[in-house]
This record gives sequence, structure tokens and C-alpha cells, in this order.
Amino acid sequence: MRPPKMGAQYWGEGRCTFTLWAPLKHRVAVHVIDPEVRTVPLARGDDELGKRGYWQATLAGIQPGARYSFQIDGEDYPDPASESQPQGVHGPSAVVEHLGFTWHDRVDSVQSEGCWNGLPLDQFVIYELHIGTFTPEGTFEAAIARLADLQSLGITAIELMPVAQFPGDRNWGYDGTFPFAAQVSYGGVEGLKKLVDACHQLGMAVILDVVYNHLGPEGNYLWHLGTYFTDHYKIPWGSAINYDAAHSDGVREYIIQNACYWLETCRIDALRLDAVHAIYDFGAQHILREMHDRISSISGPPRYLIAESDLNDPRIIEPTELSGYGLHAQWSDDFHHALHALLTGERQGYYADFGCLSQLAKAYEKAFVYTWDYSPHRQRMHGAMPRQAQGQQFVISAQNHDQVGNRMRGDRNSHLLSFEAQKLAAAALLLAPFVPLLFMGEEYGETAPFLYFVSHTDRDLIESVRTGRSQEFAAFQDEGEAPDPQAIETFNQSKLNWSLKQRSHHEQLWRFYQRLLSLRRSDPALRRLDHHQTEAQVHELEQVLTLRRWNPAGEVLACLNFGDRPREIQLSFRPGTWHLVLHSADAIWGGPGQAVPEFIPRDCSQTVTQQTLKLAPHSVLVYSTTHENNCSEGKIAPMI
Repeated sequence: MRPPKMGAQYWGEGRCTFTLWAPLKHRVAVHVIDPEVRTVPLARGDDELGKRGYWQATLAGIQPGARYSFQIDGEDYPDPASESQPQGVHGPSAVVEHLGFTWHDRVDSVQSEGCWNGLPLDQFVIYELHIGTFTPEGTFEAAIARLADLQSLGITAIELMPVAQFPGDRNWGYDGTFPFAAQVSYGGVEGLKKLVDACHQLGMAVILDVVYNHLGPEGNYLWHLGTYFTDHYKIPWGSAINYDAAHSDGVREYIIQNACYWLETCRIDALRLDAVHAIYDFGAQHILREMHDRISSISGPPRYLIAESDLNDPRIIEPTELSGYGLHAQWSDDFHHALHALLTGERQGYYADFGCLSQLAKAYEKAFVYTWDYSPHRQRMHGAMPRQAQGQQFVISAQNHDQVGNRMRGDRNSHLLSFEAQKLAAAALLLAPFVPLLFMGEEYGETAPFLYFVSHTDRDLIESVRTGRSQEFAAFQDEGEAPDPQAIETFNQSKLNWSLKQRSHHEQLWRFYQRLLSLRRSDPALRRLDHHQTEAQVHELEQVLTLRRWNPAGEVLACLNFGDRPREIQLSFRPGTWHLVLHSADAIWGGPGQAVPEFIPRDCSQTVTQQTLKLAPHSVLVYSTTHENNCSEGKIAPMI
């Protein structure tokens, strides 16, 4: 018997069912605050659900927006499954009506304007954003005005950093304490739905970052229920969530219902599961696999689960029939770290494991750099080879909220790299056979930092956050004093400067990203995400990497110079006509304007054509040929 929906379920015409899972409690009531104050006991039946700890009552005379709390053993607490906290984490909960929202993203048998049937993962181009700093207003509805810009860039999916209700009105979102309630300062669930609806009407998917490894400390009223957390495991953010000990069945149901709520009720297309390596579950059915099975039954467009994990463990995305968890994709931090270390020369912290061009080459071909290799940073063997995985099962980035915001000064690539190196980073990312993720502002070289910020009310907690951040930066040997996370100025400094997009190099960088994304859609060898048909060759002395991607329809050859000096390199081209499709050093992209061949002519009498190319510092050249331009039929194989 499947448990009932937790929280307040409004049926219309003033009827609302209140449900609380509290197996260890003896007296439970719902305390309705308006329109009239009343306290109604909840019943725990003699059936199976009652024995498992579910309390329930259906009331009449309840209207949407009515404030309420649960009275548990005589004390009032907000609803753990509250869908709205109008007065913040310490205030009462509010009843939400979902029936009255008008969706325009109708599902049709044929994809057409206004219809939304979802997107396959291999068409995702993700844009990660923080609602509070994405626009001056910092709301869901304000973000809608920027969607057309993202669409014209070539973005097909936005990824929202966590929006579950957190303390105060500014926070990264990983301190949320009400997983079902969309942050009230962002516009609540009504605003979130409007944003999702607007995205779908433009043909864009929506990914939501959710946190199932811990809850924040302030406003965490789940502690008093005595079932949601365990001290058996330790994680960096406090006690772990109880997924496998006594009374864990209701905890698992709570989390799975939350995932289904976002995907079904709010029509989110995918969930990015934060730090699944900190989700501990040693039961026979892992919570991630159970979540996969439950969301698979949701009707309508496809929904996806995308894991963040630093384990390099293929089991996360392996099919359930092969004893995997069945998740659809996972982040590959190895790609970011390998690229970042090459471009910046940084070797502190976990970057100590990276810095060789051959590691980036391995990331292109295998998705992971560490596949049961010795990690100097971890001082142990790490990772496994994802032999059966497909390219669309890996999400990669050159920047993201973690890798920018967890730096003391919130440095972006625009602070760390030259303009030419920023273009090189963009090409290295977008020419890869994986799903790319851009961090907001990356596409035009945003100069505002992205700092860590909070707005807690507990003074001890504020000091603890300040101390914790200082200790974290010490591991990276950062000098100086970190910006105060609690200060409003820290938050305001992190807001995007959209006017930059129209200026000089910023506008050229934006168009460069746009061109790369256009190539991904139009070139047959780039459109298909297949790292098994990818070859990365290293010229270590020259600090040059050549990247070949092919399929029966065509082939692409990219030459990336990671050095800070001009280089000459001899390359082998298969017989056929090869066209130059991108040159980052071209003056049109703000480059030095170095001349290179516009095309490599057909020579069917030779097995390969040798061509010497001159590469500007920190530049990329991309040549392409199609099957029709080749001299012979048949499957394209890698160059040896």
C-alpha cells in the first residue's frame, strides 16, 4: 500500500487533507490559524499506514493560503512537507492550490509552437543560474524576460540552483529546510510555475538542483520528530539523512514524494541531485534506485535524474537490470579540473591531481580521468571505467557555481584567464561529446564575482559559517580575508551585469559561444554525443591537443593550443574537402587575426593529406568534412 501524500492536499471547494508522518509521536493535531482559529486532532488508523506512523484528517472550510501548523505532543511546528512558508522558515505553513494554475505548455503528439514534449538528453545545453543574482529583481518572474537571450545563444535547458525555502531572503540554496516550499522571496511556487511554463513555451527544459543529503541548520524542524536523521554516518554539513536505519521508510517516502512533486506538480524536467556521494544507504534497494523507479511512472514528457558525485562510479548511471541505480546522467568534475588546471596552472587542493594535457585527452575519450588510478590528492586509488555509458550521460563544465563560488573571491574565468584563453575554454567545453553546462554570465565574460552569501538570523550560526569558510579557503592556501557571507554587499556584488553583453570583447565572446553552439547543432559529427567515436591526441611538447570526432555522416578535427606561444603543428587529414568552420584567433572574434587555410583541398590519390598549421597562443582551429565530401564510402575510423 503506497503511503498518502504528505502535507496539505487541497481538493477544491474548501476541502483539504492534512497528513503527517510521525511514528514516534502520541498526539498530533492540525492547528488552523485562519480564516478562523481551530485545532483538529489527526487520526492514526489501525490499518497498515496507521501502524507505520501516518496521521491524517480532512477538513472543510479551508481556503488556499490558509495558515496552519501541526501540533505535535502539544507543541506547534510548521508542516515538514509545507509547500509555502509565507513568513519564512520560522512561521506557519500555508495551503497551496495547484488546481487553479493555467499551464500553456500543453503536450501534443507533434512538437509545435506552444507544445512541450520534452527534450532528449543529447540535446541539452544547460545554463546554470541562481535566481537571486540572475536579475536585479531576483525573482522567478523576472528571469522570464531573459529567456529569449538564452534561447538566441543556443541554450536548451536552464538549471536552477536550489529554491527550497531557506532562512532569510538570500542564500545559495543548500541550506534549505523545507524541501517542498519554493522560496517565498523568489516568488513562491506560483512564480516557479510561471517560469517553467515560459521555458516550455520556448522549447527549453528546466532542471532543478535539489539537496537530499542534508538539510540546513536554521529552521530545521524535522529534528524533533526523531526519525529523519542518523548519527551512523558523518557528512561535512552535519548529520546524514536516515535512509537505512529504523523508521527510515517514511524518510525515504518523504524524499521520493518531494522528487515527484517537483517533476509532476511543478512540471520540472530534471533534477540535479546534489552530492549523492553523501547519501548513505546500505539497504538492499538504494534510495536513488527507488527514486528512479518511482519517477519512471510519471506520465507526460520524459523526466531525468542527474547526479552530482565525486566518486567516478559508473554504477550511478548503469541500468537497474545491471544492478545500477539507473540515473540518467552524472556530472564529470574530472573534465572541469583537467581543463582548469591546464588553463590556470593552479595545483592547490584537488587540482594537485591534474595539470597534464593527457588527462584532458582521457576525459574526452573516457569521460573520467580517474578510472581506478592513484589519486595523489586522495592518497588512494580512485574511480572506475564507465565502459557502457553514452556521451549524454555526462554533464561537463568549464565553470559552475561550486568551482567559482567556493573560491575566496568568487573568481570567474574572466578574472583568471586572458580573453583568448576564455575562448579556448569555451571551445574545449562545447566541442566535447558530452552535455555542456554554462554558468550564468560565462557566455559574455561576466566580471562580477559569484560569492558565497547567507542571511541567517542565528548569531552563533553566522559565526560558524564565517569560520567554516575561512578554514575551507585555508585548504586552498588562499591569502587574505574572505568577504562576509552575511553581508548584503556580498550578495549584491554577485548580481550579473547584463549591460556588459553589449560591450567590446564581451559581445565578441557571446557571439563566439553562439557560433560554437550553432556548430554543435548543425555539424553531424558534433551533434551526436559519442565519446566512443572521439580521439584526442596530445602533442605534449607543443602543448597542443587535437580532437577528432566522427560518425558515418562526417568528421571534425579541432586543434587546441594550450600554450602561451605560437605553434606549428603537422596534421593528417583524410582525403576529402575540409572546411575551416571556426578560428578563435580571427579578428571577427577579437583575435590577433592570424591567417590559416580556409579549406584543405581534396586529394583522393593519397591515404591522408599532410598539412602544417600555425596556431596562435591559446587558440583553437576547427575543420569539418561531411560524408559527401569524402573520396570513399564507408564508416569513418580514427586517424592513427
